[in-house]
Amino acid sequence: MQAWVIATAAACLALDAATATAEPLKIRAGWVNTPATMAPLLFQKPEILKHYGKAYVVEAVKFAGSTEVLAALHAGKLEIGAVSYSNVGAGVVNQGIKDLRIVADGNQGGVDGYASVDFYVRNDSDVRSIADLKGRVLATNGIGGAADFGLRAMLHRSGLQDKRDVTIVAAPFPALGKLLLEGKVALVSLPAPFSYDPAVKAGARKLFSVKDGLGPTQQLVTTAMRGFLESNRAALHDFFEDYVAAMRWFTDPGNRNEAIRILAKVSNLPETRFASWAFTRDDFYRDPSARPNVAALTQNLATLQEMGFLPLALDPGPYLDLSFVEEAARRLK
Repeated sequence: MQAWVIATAAACLALDAATATAEPLKIRAGWVNTPATMAPLLFQKPEILKHYGKAYVVEAVKFAGSTEVLAALHAGKLEIGAVSYSNVGAGVVNQGIKDLRIVADGNQGGVDGYASVDFYVRNDSDVRSIADLKGRVLATNGIGGAADFGLRAMLHRSGLQDKRDVTIVAAPFPALGKLLLEGKVALVSLPAPFSYDPAVKAGARKLFSVKDGLGPTQQLVTTAMRGFLESNRAALHDFFEDYVAAMRWFTDPGNRNEAIRILAKVSNLPETRFASWAFTRDDFYRDPSARPNVAALTQNLATLQEMGFLPLALDPGPYLDLSFVEEAARRLK
């Protein structure tokens, strides 16, 4: 009996020690631009997060475009990342990334009067229509991303193609406005906050928006690899509970002033750059329960095939795992 008591006590001490030293799940979250992607913001206010530092911790990792985010996810260098619907289509169909899963909304463009991806030319440009872009150099932030495909789709509808009629190049969002104003390219994609740069506002004008040709778009989706999701479901349920709670806090009009202060600090830009539009209808739409618009996503993926960018119209159904945001909604009732 004495030996059994000693053995039991030792086992309990070992279990307590293992529990005490268990590390929270580390989640590297890939993003390109904020607040278009909310990942670098949502975990800046830990007092509203129930599980942060216990079940999980987050490291926000910045990329130039969502094509690079997808590549990092596939290579195991990220756990979660915001990618464009065009990257989902290309990743699954062209690259064979069958384990990619869409787990939450990223942002939606052109929805009920909300913002879309806009394209700008210089005020003194003679470009007045998409047809006028023929023979010009055009720039987006990343080949294959939401802005890039939006541009290609608009060109396609006007009978123009990259490499035949125009030349499309890529540069990081912060550099695009300067390239345009210096006359090095004829047109650029400039989402907020870059379109609110005082130099851009004074020297450039909007030529068109993606919503003009494509309507509502599920621009970005939050994605992860199936193996990571299956191996960490308990911690990820806690993560997404906090994710949705923080999303609701940041998009609550009552919290807008503080939310903009956090956004300005993370972006290293003045609050005035965000004050007139961030977290309003002049911003992209975000679902309050972090659910993607599956109908819009399905149509967007079909458009990729319609315009020859994919050999088939990808059905997103097999690549959806919305169990985490559904559980978050149940917990947050």
